[in-house]
Amino acid sequence: MNTKKKLSSAQQEELLKTLKARFEKNTARHKGIEWAAVAAKLEASTAKLWSLNAMEETGGEPDVVAHDKKTGEYTFFDCSAESPKGRRSTCYDSEALASRKENKPEDSAINMAEEMGIEMLTEEQYRALQELGKFDLKTSSWVKTPAEIRKLGGAIFCDRRYDHIFTYHNGAESYYAARGFRGALTV
Repeated sequence: MNTKKKLSSAQQEELLKTLKARFEKNTARHKGIEWAAVAAKLEASTAKLWSLNAMEETGGEPDVVAHDKKTGEYTFFDCSAESPKGRRSTCYDSEALASRKENKPEDSAINMAEEMGIEMLTEEQYRALQELGKFDLKTSSWVKTPAEIRKLGGAIFCDRRYDHIFTYHNGAESYYAARGFRGALTV
């Protein structure tokens, strides 16, 4: 992943083209939102473009899912059919990663999200995403865990099975090839 946190003009142009194509292909995710307004917001924020590019590079397929009329901000979620491929096999956070004595994963979900400049989806956001389509039919995604659960060593994740959205718990230090995390970015 790019660590400069700034995209070249060519990279910005390519990313905007990709985001526009996805936006136009999935209009049900953002009814009443015009691409021109989203594009203007993105072009004014190169740091946010870098984060969206990081989401794209790791397989998240970010797309607009909401518009706050009061603030004028747009919210992007990872909309890939399965948990983003480049963000799987991660434990929950740095504390969990440090606690593993053997077979450590390369990184933690929270750390990756921070490095990318995005927020991990909350359970509520995850459920809102599932209203827009069917996601994580074969994978699962870590979601932001309430402090009282994390304090006891746990973390929560979600998936969609049997046409229902499930929330589960696991030790925060666990990691699986089919579990990653989904992010959100507000622009």
